[in-house]
Amino acid sequence: MGLSVASGREAAAMWARDLTVSAPGKVILHGEHAVVLGKVALAVALDLRTFLRLRPSAEGRVSVSLPGVGFRRSWDTPDLQALRGRIAADFDESKSPSVEQLDALREFAGIAAGASAPESLATLAFLYMCLAISAKYGDVPSMDILVCSELPMGAGLGSSAAYAVCLAAALLMVCGAISCPLQEGEPTARWTEEELTLINSWAFRGEQVIHGNPSGVDNAVGTWGGALRYQAGKITPLKRVPTLRILLTNTKVPRSTKVLVAGVKEKILKFPSIMNPVLDSIGAISQECQNVLEAMPENPSPEHYPVLEETSSQDLAWNMSASAGPHIHLSQSALRAGAGADKGGDGGGGCSGTTAAALNRPARAR
Repeated sequence: MGLSVASGREAAAMWARDLTVSAPGKVILHGEHAVVLGKVALAVALDLRTFLRLRPSAEGRVSVSLPGVGFRRSWDTPDLQALRGRIAADFDESKSPSVEQLDALREFAGIAAGASAPESLATLAFLYMCLAISAKYGDVPSMDILVCSELPMGAGLGSSAAYAVCLAAALLMVCGAISCPLQEGEPTARWTEEELTLINSWAFRGEQVIHGNPSGVDNAVGTWGGALRYQAGKITPLKRVPTLRILLTNTKVPRSTKVLVAGVKEKILKFPSIMNPVLDSIGAISQECQNVLEAMPENPSPEHYPVLEETSSQDLAWNMSASAGPHIHLSQSALRAGAGADKGGDGGGGCSGTTAAALNRPARAR
């Protein structure tokens, strides 16, 4: 399931109750790194989520708490409105955050230039999205926001995107840009397709604040859930794909998506005749696996699984060329065990995702 909203307790009016927005993390089965350069990526939502609790406040303040990183900040709403008035030019979901806007937000929040700690990036993303959305749709009311997550940070599982998706949905809702889809008596609800598209657009801007040049696939999976094909901003849901069991191994080695993607681009510029064919091969692998996954529900033949395993191994070779580190050891162990070695995260640390083929095969195919 993708983005959803749930109520904390029954009440007639939206602001008479707590609301909880949640979005899933993701793992990219194929196309990691290459998706940033316009190639196809296949990504699936994980059964691990980020939760944002929205609570009305009468104190004339907006507060944000992320207990997972020991972070809490609050601001007076008049101060936020004044800051918005100073930097409101070109706030729009169709435009990227400007250097001038982000510098002003850093100065306001007391964040040093180049600071990359999770709490610093979370603060910048919130401030940008809060001011940008309120500039277009109306003032943000006094409220308390609490964010908790089942996703490890810095592990390549889309934790920042899930945070951005939840923020976008919550801020758009309290500013009146989208509805509160919950009806009285309902435990959970989802937004319309049009509203999800708007949420995704703003979540992508939040991801830009955090990562600089993200592909957009992480926030798309966080918004819609399920399995997606993503290429150059075009999102295509994959229909009726089988449920896959994926073994996630957290290496506990920190990694930065921004740094790793920059390294990939540097290699392509340095060795274009070598790297461009690799990119084309990744696109072909992603397409082949999409064909297999979509064929499996109607024809659950055991012959499909070797194809997934073999293409997983080929895709992994690209990931190693982008960054090696502990993923090499994990992938070698997976391959020796006869499992496909897809990877979640960007290499160089974070989580490694192994498609446990023996577990995914139906009983008669084992």
